[in-house]
Amino acid sequence: MNKIAEFIKQKRKEARLTQEEFAMYSGLGMRFVRELEQGKATVRMDKVNKALAMFGMEAVPGEKEREPLD
Repeated sequence: MNKIAEFIKQKRKEARLTQEEFAMYSGLGMRFVRELEQGKATVRMDKVNKALAMFGMEAVPGEKEREPLD
């Protein structure tokens, strides 16, 4: 699971919101929320930022984490 997926899921649970409630309050669809929390690789960044905005955050460009070389 990616960091954004983990963050959203953790914060949603801390706020004691179901996925359905989170979708309703954020203005996102249930399917998107489910796929986001499952770490789907192809999601729309505008919607990701809408979800993150619920917790005062936004996704910004940064260096990609590199896998350690064996």
